[in-house]
Amino acid sequence: MSSKNPADSPACAHECAPRKGFSRRTFLEGVGVGAGAVGAIGTAKPARADSNDPVGPGPVAISLNINGERKDLEVEPRVTLIDALRNQLDMTGAKKVCDRATCGACTVIVDGAPVYSCTMLAIEAQGRRIETIEGISTEDSMHPVQTQFVKHDAQQCGFCTPGLVMAGKAVSDRSSRPSMADVEAGLCGNICRCGTYVGVRKAVYEAARA
Repeated sequence: MSSKNPADSPACAHECAPRKGFSRRTFLEGVGVGAGAVGAIGTAKPARADSNDPVGPGPVAISLNINGERKDLEVEPRVTLIDALRNQLDMTGAKKVCDRATCGACTVIVDGAPVYSCTMLAIEAQGRRIETIEGISTEDSMHPVQTQFVKHDAQQCGFCTPGLVMAGKAVSDRSSRPSMADVEAGLCGNICRCGTYVGVRKAVYEAARA
């Protein structure tokens, strides 16, 4: 059976004739004009945390309570908390590693509980109390968990350390006398690729009891 080129078909002889109405060119021109108009408007609609009204898909204005300070920013509704922290607010302590809630490097504390910030949308975090590694110490003093991390050489490469410290802080905040089993349970969602689990557990255990 011989193959035929579709261009050899008599029906294709009419394809070269000018067409009236909506064409690909006019479509693209219309898209360009429409995009320019949207860009000219350029004002982000504030998104309330207690509202069920749909927002987006463009950037919306939100306000976050981070380490006791109000942070105003504009993000698309799809932006996660970790991306807002790192890309919008230049708070790079929490690390974006697996981006699928398995390693814990992006752990922050939200309303007293450790949270993978790669799994929470920034817009969802409005009205909640967010704590990050940047807010638990000063230039003059470290948080007890950080102090014990140094004592027990628990930081190693340091890439997972911020998430482990925040998870450890959540453990010590919950109880001043946790058992080692409590510590292990509180840290079970965080991976240390250097394998310093013994030092990390001792650090959190002693920090909570200090």
